[in-house]
Formats: sequence, C-alpha cells, structure tokens
Amino acid sequence: MDKRWGPLRHGKVKAADSQGSAPGSPPTARTNGTRILVIGGGYVGMYTALHLQRKLKRELARNDVEVMVITPEPYMTYQPFLPEAAAGSISPRHVVVPLRRVLDKCKILIGEATSIDHAKRTATVNTLASAEEGTGAVEVPYDELVIAPGSISRTLPVPGLADYGVGFKTVEEAIGLRNHVIEQMDIASSTRDPAIRDAALTFVFVGGGYAGVEALGELEDMARYTSRYYHNIKPEDLRWILVEASDRILPEVGEEMGKYAIRELRSRNIDVRLRTRLDSCANRVAVLSDGSRFPTRTVVWTAGVKPAPVLMATDLPRNERGRLNCTAELAIAGTEHAWAAGDAAAVPDVTSASPGAECAPNAQHAVRQTRVLADNIVASLRGEPLKEYAHKYVGSVASLGLHRGVAHVYGRKVKGYPAWLMHRVYHLSRVPTFNRKARVLAEWTLAGLFKREIVSLGSLEHPRAEFEVAAGGNRPGHGPDGAPRRPHGGPHQPTSPPGRHPGPSTRPAPTAKEPPTSQRNLPPEKPDTPDLNRNQAQGRDSAPDQEHRPANDRDQRSGPTDEPPSVDPREG
Repeated sequence: MDKRWGPLRHGKVKAADSQGSAPGSPPTARTNGTRILVIGGGYVGMYTALHLQRKLKRELARNDVEVMVITPEPYMTYQPFLPEAAAGSISPRHVVVPLRRVLDKCKILIGEATSIDHAKRTATVNTLASAEEGTGAVEVPYDELVIAPGSISRTLPVPGLADYGVGFKTVEEAIGLRNHVIEQMDIASSTRDPAIRDAALTFVFVGGGYAGVEALGELEDMARYTSRYYHNIKPEDLRWILVEASDRILPEVGEEMGKYAIRELRSRNIDVRLRTRLDSCANRVAVLSDGSRFPTRTVVWTAGVKPAPVLMATDLPRNERGRLNCTAELAIAGTEHAWAAGDAAAVPDVTSASPGAECAPNAQHAVRQTRVLADNIVASLRGEPLKEYAHKYVGSVASLGLHRGVAHVYGRKVKGYPAWLMHRVYHLSRVPTFNRKARVLAEWTLAGLFKREIVSLGSLEHPRAEFEVAAGGNRPGHGPDGAPRRPHGGPHQPTSPPGRHPGPSTRPAPTAKEPPTSQRNLPPEKPDTPDLNRNQAQGRDSAPDQEHRPANDRDQRSGPTDEPPSVDPREG
C-alpha cells in the first residue's frame, strides 16, 4: 500500500475548506491535502470519521487532510432505541445524532453514492441539488476510500408485501408505525363493522430477530396500556402475531433464552408461530404457510437484510453474498487505498478456530472495527505498520417490552427485569455523545414518574393540510362537503428523492383524491380500510427492483437463508 504522506496521485485544486468555504463554492471543492472519502453516515461511517477527526486534528487544521462524509441523511440513527421510540419511551429526536455537530471538522455532503470507480478514484453522487440544477450526479474525487453504506431490508416475492408491508429500520418507520397502531385502535373503536374491527386490531410481524421481537414487545406494551383509555377495546381484543421461519427466535441469546422469550410473549397473548412463513398479504389478508388466514391492516417486515446497492456498482472485489472481501487489517483485498467495515465488509475472524470464519455483520464488531480502521488509515498515511482487527464475541441483550428482557453475556444467562435493566444500561453507554445520553436518561426518569404518552401524530405526515383548507381547497381525501372520502385503490404515493423524506418542499402538491391527513401513507384499497404503505419511509425496505438508498449499519435477523443472522447493536 502506498504509504506516502502529503500530495498523492491526483493533482489538487486549492479551495476553501468546509468550515469557511466561500459562498457558492461547489460541495466537492477540496484542499491541497489528502481527501479521505467516507461513504455512509451510519455506525461505521460516523465513528470512523469521528476517530479520524480526533487522530488527524493537526493535519486537518493545516489542510493537509480532508475528511468528507457522503450520507443520505444528516444524522446517524441509533437503531437499538427504535422500539422504545415507537412505544413513546424516548423522543424520536433523541434516537438520532446530528452528524454536522459531531463531525464539525469534517465536510458533510448529503446525497447518495450510486457508483464507485476506484480505478479512477471517483465516486458518483446524487445530491439534494442534482435534480434542481438539472446537471445530474456529481463525481467526487478521493485519495482514500472508506465504504460503510450499511444494508437495506431484504424482501421476498411475497404477494402484497410491496403494497401493504412496512419495515422497521428507520426512525420514520418506527414513529409511523406507532401512529398507525394507535390509529387502528381509533378505527376499531368507531366502526360498527366487526370485520373492520378485527382487521384493525390484528398486527402481524414477520421475523423473529432483534428488530421483530423488540418492536413487537414494545408496541404490544404500548397498545395494551393505551387500551385502558378506550371504552370498547380491551387488551384481549388486540391480536399480535409473530411469524418466524426457523425453529426459534432470538438465536443470538441462545436456545434456552430463546425458549424463555417465546414463553414470555405467549403469556401476553402473543401468537408466536415457528417454522412458518408469510405466503401472501394481498388484499390485506395475511396468509401463512400453515394455512392460517388473518385479515389485517398491519404487516411489519423485519426478516433480513442485504448489502447496500452501491456495492454492486463498484469495481471492488465482493464475495458470494455481495459483501466486500477484506483483510484482517480492514483493507479491501487486492486493492490499495480502499477500506471497509460493518455490514458491507467480509472481515476474517482471527479469533475463530474455524478456517475461513468471518466476523458477524453486527454492531458489536462494527463499532470496534471503526477504531482499528481509523488507526490503520492514519498509519498508512504516516508510513507506519498496520494492525489486525480481533474481537471475540461476548454475548447479547434484548428487550421484550417494559421491564422484560433476556441476556446472554460472557456465558451468563439473565432474564426478566435484570436483563431488561442490562439492556438499557448497555445501550445508554453506547449511544453516541453525552448530550444524547443525558437526554435519554432524563426521558426514562420522567417516564417512570408520569403516565405514558398515547398520542398519534399522523397529521405530521402532511403538515400543509390545514393551510390548504384555509387557502380555499379541500382537505386531502375529503369531498366538498368535508366528509372523508376514501378512494378505491390507485397508484402508490410518489417516492421521495434518494435520501430524503417527503416534505412541503419536496413532495408534489396534494390532490382531493389523497387519503385523509392522518392516513396519507396508508395505501387505499376499498372504503374504510386504511393500511400501512411500504413507501412510508422512502421505500427503503422495498423489493430489489424498487428505488433503494443506503440504510444505517443495523439489521434484523433473516429467516433460514444464506444471509448471516442479525446485525444489530443489541449484541453486547
């Protein structure tokens, strides 16, 4: 590997840095120093840039080095807290970490990397301004490359899944799902049709890994508490179904703790179905492989992930699973000046006795890999020897809802309240920045003193609705007389540009045929049957032929496939 310090292969164009650039300077303008380009702002991307920012402090001040992070979102999502955010235990804004504040010495470019030509040392990026300018994607040159785009949901060709399913990988999906669950309870409380009521109160989760089990446990807890405020809904009216293709759930905590988790969930009237698959959810009817049929308006898909699409658009070596072949030093095998870690990287496990073993793509490895990765990049620039990454798996923790959990750490098995407390303490210690730690701890403390929030804020999905009515138009989804009007079927909502969410400035103006404000993301099918739309959170969990964008580096457990099990920071 080239170990020269200072100007590398490419000629440099001198420009102002990111902290004091002149107005109108292009976002890809660079200094005369070495540019380290980080693709992805998730766990690996943020922590690697943070370590580089600290280790190269003097070089960054002299403009000898520039660290640029390309990310679809200006924040990093701490995914282990998504279930608690969905349940209302944590505010959504405290689940995310603002990259510009944390990486104040780095240049942040909001956009999506669509391809990488490492031979030319360039990355092609669609920025937020690409469509406005009409100039297309921009090419960003670099000297050192760090690839950490994370993963996206891996879906299967299940009929109806693309129309009615939703994932659980983003804060938008988590809060949207919370709003949806409470809204379904409102529908069930107000309808006179038993069929509509039963479908509204049936919730199907597919995937028995961390994401599926924790989301189900927290939302069931929240809905059970919320039901006390409905005069005609009892906790036993709610039907929760967990579908898992293998013979156990939460395999990372061990077989014994997995069986305990099943007993705990079933004691709360949750229907856990093992060795079962979702065959179809067309027409809002979940059809399972055991022949069961459940009319439902809620299908949550947490059954696996796959590498981000940008990996397929590179000239870098990949393995049969689509992950980048890496050395133990976290350099991409057979190349120079290219590095990877986390979900995107197939890193040899030097602590394993099995030949050819690889590190599991989970946060327990990913967060630790970032330190070694940053150290090796700095060592490479300074002409110093590199070091190998080595870490032995220490265990896992998982929450099953408020005051319930399981853990298997350093060979010790813990369950119930102690495991739940371990889960909270561990993740509080891992969430980035003292600011977030303090805010999360304060919210947990207040939650213990006051009642749980049960408000649905579905109107946030269409903030201009009230103004449109005031300006003389009809409320979206309502007729001239003001009565709700729910159309029969129709095309999906427009998908947002890569890396962005719909908003007043990015989504098309609504029409009178859109569904009601609180149901804008629920695809219409027939009167009085709202449902959850897969495009609710930018389509990030859609099928491979849909628009994709990188997600953060966490993941759910897939069913019995060739993919490795869960990639999730709950392992600790």
